[in-house]
Amino acid sequence: MAQTAAAAAAATAPARTILVMGDSLSAAYGLSASQGWVALTAERVSRTKPGWRVVNASISGETTAGGASRIAAELQRHRPAVVVIELGANDGLRGLSLQQSRANLDRMIQAAQSAKARVLLIGMRIPPNYGPDYTRGFEENFTALAKQRQVALLPFLLEPVALDRDAFQADNLHPVASAQPKLRDHVWKALEPLLN
Repeated sequence: MAQTAAAAAAATAPARTILVMGDSLSAAYGLSASQGWVALTAERVSRTKPGWRVVNASISGETTAGGASRIAAELQRHRPAVVVIELGANDGLRGLSLQQSRANLDRMIQAAQSAKARVLLIGMRIPPNYGPDYTRGFEENFTALAKQRQVALLPFLLEPVALDRDAFQADNLHPVASAQPKLRDHVWKALEPLLN
């Protein structure tokens, strides 16, 4: 009886929200939205984590500056319990200032934490176009911020598919539909512990 009451309470309670703030890699660029790793994660959440839902606020082409400018409104609109931040790739591809990127990500993390949300920071790696110092500094931004702000970190979103050319669309940047379940499973290892 108690279990039934608890299940009924869970069914009537408002769902706790996982808010994903990402770029084209999370916005299913070149695919239908339902094929992307975020939508696949939402399916898994609805099956395995009753009382949770996923909101995808990702925008193709988004930079950390764009995310930092949008996060307050998204936090207010969705009141998430967990915020997934997957931004930075577009900063890196454009060679934007590492200090500015880091400051923008930090603003997002602190805004989420101020709203009492747990944070998963998803890191990225970039090609060495701007030299080894920039490439290394870009990657270190994510690690340093996760440590400083004590948030969960997935160091590299594309790790399961990065070395497989067939896993990418013609632009060699965005994963194909068949690669998305691997990304979902990769992110899930870091995300699931936050959903308690």
